Amino acid sequence: MHVNELATPALVIDADAFDRNLATMASHHPGDRLRPHVKAHKCTALAAAQQAVGHSTFTCATPLEVVGMGRAGVGVDLLLANETVDAGRLRAMAELDVMVTVAVDSAETIRAAADNGIGSCLIDVNVGLPRCGVAPERAGSLADDARAAGLEVRGVMGYEGHLMMVPERGDRLAQVEASMALLRQAHADVGGDIVSAGGTGTFDLHGNTGVNEVQAGSYALMDTHYGQQGLPFEQALFVVGTVISVSDGWAVTDVGLKALGMDHGNPSIVDGDVWFCSDEHLTYAPHTSVSVGDRATVIPGHVDPTMAMHEAAWLVRDDEVIDRWPIDLRGW
Repeated sequence: MHVNELATPALVIDADAFDRNLATMASHHPGDRLRPHVKAHKCTALAAAQQAVGHSTFTCATPLEVVGMGRAGVGVDLLLANETVDAGRLRAMAELDVMVTVAVDSAETIRAAADNGIGSCLIDVNVGLPRCGVAPERAGSLADDARAAGLEVRGVMGYEGHLMMVPERGDRLAQVEASMALLRQAHADVGGDIVSAGGTGTFDLHGNTGVNEVQAGSYALMDTHYGQQGLPFEQALFVVGTVISVSDGWAVTDVGLKALGMDHGNPSIVDGDVWFCSDEHLTYAPHTSVSVGDRATVIPGHVDPTMAMHEAAWLVRDDEVIDRWPIDLRGW
C-alpha cells in the first residue's frame, strides 16, 4: 500500500528516521541506562523495537500500560512512574509474570501497593515540578514505612519536567544539576540501586548527576515542541491529511483537533503556514498551489496525546506502507 492510499487523518511513522532515533539514543544510553517511557507512544510494537536495540526495562504512566506491556511480553522490568490507590489495577499489575515496581509518595500509596500484591517500589521525590513526589527531606522516613509494609524499596525517582524546555543549554544543565541534587539527597536517605529521572529534553545532561537510568520517551518519534531544542533526533511522526477545500489564500485539510495533541500549541505543516485548527479541520496558507484531494503532511506539537488519539500508526518507508502498529496501550 502507498501512503496516499491511507484513509485520513492517518498517523504515520517514517521507519528510517525512527530507526536512526533509536540507534542514536541506544548509543548514548545503552541497555538499562535507558528506561524508555511508553507513555510517549502507547504501542507495544514500538516498545518491542526499543527492546530490540537493547532496552529491556520500561517506564509506564498508567496501570493499563503496565498490564499491556506485561501481557505482550515486552520488557523484563516495568515501572509505573505514577501513583495509584486503585486496588483492582494494582492487583492486575501484581499478577503479571514480570517484575513490576510502582512509585509511591505517601502512606496511602504504600498501603495500597502492599495490600494488593505489589512487591517493590521507588520513592517518588519532588525535585521542583509541582506534581507528585514527596519532599526530599521526608523520603527516608517514607522508605522506612514502605519496608515496614513489606515492600522492597529499589531506590528513588524524580522528574525534572519543568526543565525540559529551558532554552539555553548551559542554563538547562545548571538547573538540572540543582534539581538532581535534591534527588541525590533523598537517595542518600532511601538507599537502593536505582536513581531514575530525566526525559528527552535532558537525556544528555545526567553525566554528573548520579542518575543511573533515564526515562526518555519522545525521542523515538519527536514533535515540534522538542524539535526546537536542537536535539540529535529527527521528526519521525506525522499525521497525513487530505486537502478538502481550497480558497483564495488558504486551504483546509482534515487533520483537526481530534487528531492532534494541542496542549503545546498549533502543529506545523509541510510547505505551508498553519492559521488555526478546529474540530475536524486545519486551515493553512500553502506555500505552493494545492488542489482538493492532495495530501498534506502535519507535524504534531506534542507526540504523547497525538498518539493516544489514534487507533493505529502506519510504518512507512519511501512512501510505501510496511506495517500497521496498533496503539494498544491507549486509554486507562
